Amino acid sequence: MNKEVTIPLCVDLDGTLVKLDTLHQALFLLLRRDFFSLFRIPGWLLKGKAHLKDQVMQRVALDAEALPYNRSFLDWLREQHTAGRKLILATASNYRTAQSVADHLGIFDEVLASNAETNLRDNSKLEAIQARLDRFAYAGNDRHDIPIWNDAEEIILVNPSRAARTACEEDASYVFEERKPRLLMLIKAMRCEQWLKNVLIFTPMLLAHRLGETTCIIQTLLAFFSFSLAASSIYVLNDLFDLSADQHHPRKCRRPFASGDLPISSGALLMPLLAGASLALCLLLPTPFLWVLLTYYAITTLYSWRLKQLTITDVLTLAILYSMRIFAGAVASCTPASTWFIEFAIFLFLSLALVKRLSELREIEDAPEQQAHRERGYRASDLPLLLGFGAASGYISVLVFTMYLGSENVARLYDRPDILWIFCPLLLYWITRIWHLAWRGEMHDDPLAFAARDFHTYLVGALGVAAILFAI
Repeated sequence: MNKEVTIPLCVDLDGTLVKLDTLHQALFLLLRRDFFSLFRIPGWLLKGKAHLKDQVMQRVALDAEALPYNRSFLDWLREQHTAGRKLILATASNYRTAQSVADHLGIFDEVLASNAETNLRDNSKLEAIQARLDRFAYAGNDRHDIPIWNDAEEIILVNPSRAARTACEEDASYVFEERKPRLLMLIKAMRCEQWLKNVLIFTPMLLAHRLGETTCIIQTLLAFFSFSLAASSIYVLNDLFDLSADQHHPRKCRRPFASGDLPISSGALLMPLLAGASLALCLLLPTPFLWVLLTYYAITTLYSWRLKQLTITDVLTLAILYSMRIFAGAVASCTPASTWFIEFAIFLFLSLALVKRLSELREIEDAPEQQAHRERGYRASDLPLLLGFGAASGYISVLVFTMYLGSENVARLYDRPDILWIFCPLLLYWITRIWHLAWRGEMHDDPLAFAARDFHTYLVGALGVAAILFAI
């Protein structure tokens, strides 16, 4: 037998076998289920890291099947197991998580892990390994593994940190790399493509025909970036709360945090930085904008934590959040928002929120009922009902728009307001097409992201802009 295969191999879990820190994921899952646990965590930590891990894992359980494994490394481990090598999962994670992973993979002969009294890290892990083995190889990823590598006969690096690479790369038998550029993942986590939604902030200024006022334009631009940074911070928070749910989703499992391509700790740091930058821009804007933004933060935080799990409430909340962008633009530019436009927006955005839910359900309707949409209250059998609600809401928005065309505001702002009636067939076409595609399962779960890449949307928009220019 190959000498290398005869040496037992001890394998770290967090950052090595799986791409993320399982404790960090468990903490956010716990906060998602019981936010008030936040006030218990300092007390648990005062009794030691081992006690904290044990208390958290008593309350939540991670699904070992859904965790983001380092696939190339796992494939190699399976080859080693098939060749007869003894594999030991040696981790600082709590024994509940470690045993769950070992049971799922079925390749480990033994598990060494933390319990309520002992945090199996650094020298504690080394002592536990030495108590069982005279000779061993070790696979790890960061500086805390260096003392163990110093005593190991074989070194395996998996997505090594800079410190681990500097200290051990020359002596490593294998180096497994399976991660994406950090900066690219940070930008992806911010979901900058979703900033398109915040273009709504410009609508009060545009509808009031204030494009020639420099101060108004500057204030609206500042509001746009402030709201966009705020939205990105909420997206990060939402992704951290949704880690476990996203890992079960066929597409969302590729998001930076769910996939393990971006450390959860980076998200916990990025979120307040984005929020701070957003609030700093508020200092340059009228005070009412700050109150709108803080209200947006409060509602979105509640949405991420609890409201998104409540049927109907979730889509109504999304419609309100979309509409708040119009209020933000109005107060930033000191332009009163049209009551008609607010009513139109609420019905339209409710329709789009229902498109989002229907599309998500269509994507997983073939999954078992107990798994389908496990983090929401919807079922695949709700599809026809959501279709009826959403299509009705979309068509009502067009009705409200036709009533707006007969208002005094339109007669005052436009010399040829009759030209604006072309918007009715354009809106009816766009809304009907969106729902047709959603029902076919051809719609991205975010209709605005879909619209940003849709030729038909740009064509409808261009015709609408042309109508406005001719009507002025």
